[in-house]
Amino acid sequence: MYDENLADRVRLALAARYDFTEVKMFGGLTFMIGGNMAVGVWRSELMVRTGKERQPAALAEPGVREMDMTGRRMGGIVLVGPEVLDDDGLARWVAMGAGFAAGLPKKG
Repeated sequence: MYDENLADRVRLALAARYDFTEVKMFGGLTFMIGGNMAVGVWRSELMVRTGKERQPAALAEPGVREMDMTGRRMGGIVLVGPEVLDDDGLARWVAMGAGFAAGLPKKG
């Protein structure tokens, strides 16, 4: 289950992009760019693909934790709590994930 309101806010944040798709995975909703995961909504949190190099800096920010929902840590992806997802915060995190995914080779 995932927060539909947060998913709608992510859609709005990505509205200027023509190349994103939505896929249900991880029990949530994932937004893909070029076939690569950019961001997603899991419960009330935002999943952000930061890449392994930017993950430590992201984890140092308030409201951010490692993605470990399966009991296994997933490198290069963080979960951002709803308490830091005001409009500016959401836009910044979505841009980070979208920028990372857009820089990867396209899939499919």
